[in-house]
Amino acid sequence: MRMKPVVLPMMCLIAMLLAAMNRPVQAQDTAAGEASFQICKTCHGQQGEGQLALNAPALAGQFDWYLERQLQNFKAGIRGADAKDIYGSQMRPMSLTLADDAAVKNVVAYIKTLPAAKAKITLGGDANKGKALYTVCATCHGQHAEGMLPLNSPRLNNQHDWYLLRQIKNFKEGIRGKHPKDIYGAQMVPMAMILADEEAMKNVIAYINSLGK
Repeated sequence: MRMKPVVLPMMCLIAMLLAAMNRPVQAQDTAAGEASFQICKTCHGQQGEGQLALNAPALAGQFDWYLERQLQNFKAGIRGADAKDIYGSQMRPMSLTLADDAAVKNVVAYIKTLPAAKAKITLGGDANKGKALYTVCATCHGQHAEGMLPLNSPRLNNQHDWYLLRQIKNFKEGIRGKHPKDIYGAQMVPMAMILADEEAMKNVIAYINSLGK
C-alpha cells in the first residue's frame, strides 16, 4: 500500500526555520586558541601586532572570517604554494599545526580578543597622490579601508605598510591570487595592475595609513 506524502503546514515550516535561525552558535574555545597561538606569537608578536624583523603581518584587529579563510588557504596549499612566495611558504607548516576547523576557529577567536595597534609608518609615499588612487580600492575595501564582509575584503587601515607593499607586488607578479581556488585573491590581481609602479604603491599605502585608527 502506497503511503501518502506528509505535507507540513506552512506555519510549521516557518516555525522550524525560525528555530534553526535562532539556534545558539557554539562558542569558540578561546583558551584552546590561546594555547595554539603560542606558536603564532613567535613571529606575529605577543599581541598579534606583527614584526618587521620576521616579516610577519599584524593579525590583531583583522576580521575573523578573513583570518579563517587565509589559514584554510595556507593549510590547503592555495596560498603560499608559489616558489617565489618565500614568506607565504613559511606559513603553511605553521597552519598545519591547527588540526581541524575547530582549532582554526579557536585560534582566530583568541586573536579577536587582542587589541589592534596602529601600525608604524616605515615607507615614504605621498598620501595626497594616494588618495586619488585609492578611489578604486575603496569600492571593495571601504572609504576608510575598514574592509567589507559582503565583498570579502579585509581591513587594511591597521596593517603594516611594508606588508601591504609586498602583497600588492605579489598580486602584480602572479605570486598570489593565481591559484584556481583562490577566488578572492584572483579579484585582486587586476586591481594591483592599476598601480603602475612602486611609487604609486607607496602613495596609495601612505593614504591607507592616514586612515588608520
